[in-house]
Amino acid sequence: MPKVAIFNVSGSQVGDIELSEHVFGIEPNSHVLHSAVLLQQAAERAGTHKTKGRSEVRGGGRKPWKQKGTGRARQGSIRSPQWVGGGTVFGPTPRSYSFKLPKKVRRLAIRSALSSKVIASELIVLDQLSFEAPKTKEFKAVLNNLKVGRKALVVTAEFENNVALSARNIPGVKFVAADGINVLDVLSHDQLIITKDAVEKVQEVLA
Repeated sequence: MPKVAIFNVSGSQVGDIELSEHVFGIEPNSHVLHSAVLLQQAAERAGTHKTKGRSEVRGGGRKPWKQKGTGRARQGSIRSPQWVGGGTVFGPTPRSYSFKLPKKVRRLAIRSALSSKVIASELIVLDQLSFEAPKTKEFKAVLNNLKVGRKALVVTAEFENNVALSARNIPGVKFVAADGINVLDVLSHDQLIITKDAVEKVQEVLA
């Protein structure tokens, strides 16, 4: 079972924790990770793109010139696709890009993402994280104590409003509760800072 250190907000090691082999110790599946990232990115697309076809473009109701005798190519409408201002052929229309993955695949993806953080030594476990009031300065001090200077994802067992308010103005830092952890957030941040209670909650859900 993977074993990592537990730190306090001062950056001092206060113990160790054995992580679940099934959740934090598997061989990351790159194909499943790719599919899960595509799933989230596709769901975020608005899909509101739209172009007008020849039947939707204004004008062009009259035949521009007679069929024969002019020496020019025959034309039926000045709003045909080959004309400037004409309709678009097979242009994009509003659609949903979302798709589904089996539940087992989604669970494997988040386990692979978490395991990749352990393998890369990018997982930091805190004994606890809470603030009496929203203080961005105090949150920055915690990050400095933990030597986190890059993009970081912070996870607690339950939603902590003061933590969320303290983190939201720090560039590159994102806060989520344990039930909101996802593959895209884990992979797109350089460090995963997670409390001990959140680790136990994640392991309980993904076991």
